[in-house]
Order: sequence, then C-alpha cells, then structure tokens
Amino acid sequence: MIRAAWTTFVTSRARLIGLITVTLITLAAGLTLAATSNATCGTFDLKTRTEVPEPCPAPILGPGGQAVQDHFSFVHQPLRGDGSLTVRVTAMTGRIKQPPPPGTGAGPAPVPGLVPWAKAGLMVKDGVNQGSPYAAIMVTAEHGVRMQHNFTEDTAGSSADGYPHWLRLTRTGDTLTGFESADGNQWTEVGKATLDGLPDTVQIGLFAASPGAITNSGSGPESRFAEATATFDHLTPQAGTWKHDDIGVTMELDGVTPHHPGAFIRSGDTFTVTGVGDIAPSTDGQPIERMLIGGFAALLLVIIIATTYATTSESRPNGTTLPAKAAVIGAASFAAGVIPAAIVIPVSLAILPSKGVHPHPIAWPTYLQLIVGTGLLFAAVAVLSVAIGGLLKRTLVAITATTTLIFVPYLLALAGIGEWLLIFTPAAGFAIQQSVSEYAQVENFYLPATGYFPLSPWAGLAVLCAYAALALWSATSLPKRRRPGHSRAR
Repeated sequence: MIRAAWTTFVTSRARLIGLITVTLITLAAGLTLAATSNATCGTFDLKTRTEVPEPCPAPILGPGGQAVQDHFSFVHQPLRGDGSLTVRVTAMTGRIKQPPPPGTGAGPAPVPGLVPWAKAGLMVKDGVNQGSPYAAIMVTAEHGVRMQHNFTEDTAGSSADGYPHWLRLTRTGDTLTGFESADGNQWTEVGKATLDGLPDTVQIGLFAASPGAITNSGSGPESRFAEATATFDHLTPQAGTWKHDDIGVTMELDGVTPHHPGAFIRSGDTFTVTGVGDIAPSTDGQPIERMLIGGFAALLLVIIIATTYATTSESRPNGTTLPAKAAVIGAASFAAGVIPAAIVIPVSLAILPSKGVHPHPIAWPTYLQLIVGTGLLFAAVAVLSVAIGGLLKRTLVAITATTTLIFVPYLLALAGIGEWLLIFTPAAGFAIQQSVSEYAQVENFYLPATGYFPLSPWAGLAVLCAYAALALWSATSLPKRRRPGHSRAR
C-alpha cells in the first residue's frame, strides 16, 4: 500500500514542485533574514542626551556555556582552602525608576522600593571575572531565602522576608553549603552546591544586586533602573582587608565614569553594600529559531499539498489507503522541513555575530531539537491535513479547517488572547521550535510573543501528533456515509 501511495505521489509533478518550493521558502527566508540582519547597541551620552550606537558585545557565558548576567556589588577577600563566613542581614532597601509619562523624556527620579528578585547575602566566587563559577546564600525582596550557584541553579529556603536574618556559607573542598537562621543559634541547611574544579584560593564576601524593573512596552519587555542596599553586621570572621568590586559595571562614554555604580560603606561592625544588576541566566539575545520564520508560509503550502493528495480522485488508486498516504506525505514533508533547518541554523550562527546579532547560546541537543523538530512539525501537520481531507472529502473545506486549527490559535496567543490555546489545540506543536528556557529566578514576560510556550517543546509536539493520530483514526475507522442511490434491501 505504501509503495502504491508513493508511486502515486511521485508521479505528480505538481506535488514534487510543491515540496521543493516548501524547502526553498524556508531556506530562502532564513538565509535572507540572516544576511540582512544588523544590530547596534547604544550608550547614553549624558551631555548630549542622545544614544550613541556601538557594536553589541557578545554575551557573558557561564560555566555551562549559557548566556548569563553577572553584574553586582561584591565586598570580598581571599579564602584559601576550606572556611566559613557568617553574617546577619539587618535590612534591605532600594530604589526603582518609574516609567516616563508618554511623550516625555527620561522620566521621574527613582522612588523607594525593591523589585521581587533584589538580593543580598554571602558569596564564594572563583575570582571576579564575569561568568566565573560561584555559590551564594541570600535573602531576596519577595522570594525568601535562596541558595543559588552557577547562575542557573536555585534552591528555596524559608519564605521569611523579615529582618534581621542570619546567613552562613561554608566551603569544604568543592562543596559549598548554605545555612540560614532566625536568631543566629538554630541553623537550617538551605542547600549544597558542588563547583567542580574550584581552585584552592577563591573570593568570599558580601554582595548585593537588583535586577531591573520589568515593564511591557509597546516593543516588548523593557528593564528600568533598580538598585538594592543591604545592611550587614555580626560578620564572622572580620579579619583581613575587604575589597569592593563593582562586577560588570558599565561605563559612560568617557570610559571612566561608572554608569549606575554600586557602593560600599563600612562603619565599625556595620557593612552597607549597594548593588545593581543580577547574577542569573540571561534571557536577552536573539533566539536562533527566528531564522526559521519562513516555515510558517511553508507550512501553509504543506497543508495544501497534503489535503489535495487526500481528496483528489487521482490520488486514490487501487491498493492505496489513507494511512499509506499519510505515511508518504509525512516522510516527504519531514525531509522538506529538516533539510532547510539543517542549513539555515548553522549558516545563521556563522553570519549573525559579525553583524552585531548574537543568537542566544544553547547546547547542541537543543540545536538538534530545532532541526529535527522542524521536520517533525512539518510531518505532523501533513498527516493532520491528510486525515482532515479524508474526513471532510472536500479540498477547499479541508484546507480551510486545517489552516484554522493550526494557525488561528497561534496568532491569537501571539496577540495575547488565550495562551491556553497553545496547550489544548494543534498549535501547541509550534513549541518544538522553542530554544530559550524559562527560569523561575528571572523576572520576565514569558509569552509566546517573546519566544516562550506554555508547554515544553516535546510536549507541545506530542499534542499536535495526538490530534493527527486521532484525526487519522477517525477518517479510517468511522462508518462511511452511505452513497446516494443505495439503500438497504428490504
């Protein structure tokens, strides 16, 4: 049956040309977008009040090769071998810059307040270079006590948000252990972190940081200035010289003046540390799957080809069945999707950085997911189209129905109307082309419009495949309608 279906498929010049066109659409759109993309970043000139364009820097990479934010205020000294640091956090305050009124300039001055993930506490870090391994125990503005390490790892402690609160960080070899206490007497372990290859000498001390305040502007998420100031006392031990470093601070155009600098003040037993920025995964950057934007137009052509294959009379020779046709068009569509994806993604990765566009770094299994997943997305849509064509029998009606099921929920979700549609409809399958990760410890708008889906990539594809399988079963198993002119013998 599959051989007969294949013979019928390849003998149609229109279908072969159509599938070649599917491949070329995805390929041409991706390569054109990569070749024409260009990005510059700007530094704000305080004197002229203008943005000065400059090349966008490459992202800071963490120990696992992921893009990270590593910008905070660090008061530290060397720790050789094993050791421990204990401190009491007596207060944390902050400032947040409010959004400017429409049509105005820089906006009002910052007002008192803290963003939810403002943080302060104790840290052990392999030097002061951005992206180097670290472990930290901290208090946060609205998420209680946390033990975090190497940017992506986060363990929750108590939900207590009152002050004072005690913290302790202990190093034993490559293992860092964080503790918390309400009174400095009874201690509770929050978590452990193993930093493989940690050198004998590390930096240990106090830190403070505050991510920007996130708002959703007309062009997408926007971060506004926010800072946190933490007050510490009962630091044990206090011996040695404490040095303040503003890790990752950016400079004004003069190259000397820090932009939103951190601060450190010591008054006897009291340490006051002010910091901006964050120590966390970065959600900035261009998701590489955007280079596959031509796939949307290509999928529309896949729907037309597959539905026509199922409904036209010439595609129903003796010996062929709907499942056989589904297998043939699914395999052909898989190839039409995977081939351009396998070309567009590596070529884009080679071209974009020279144009100031830095794709969000991802691991090689995720690149494989995007390439193979694109082929599987095309194949599942083709099978669903054949099945709906077999159910409805009419080509135009079937094309309209399949297009509506696939694209309308996705477009509504992009517009912010019903994100749930990407959980319960075939449009969930587009999740297979998501490469970016959502992190609980990073405040952001995790929306389909910014590249995030409510289901994981493979779960989303599974929903689409389930619809395709159900539709194919229905088209082949439900009782056939009685033909006109035939009646049961009396």
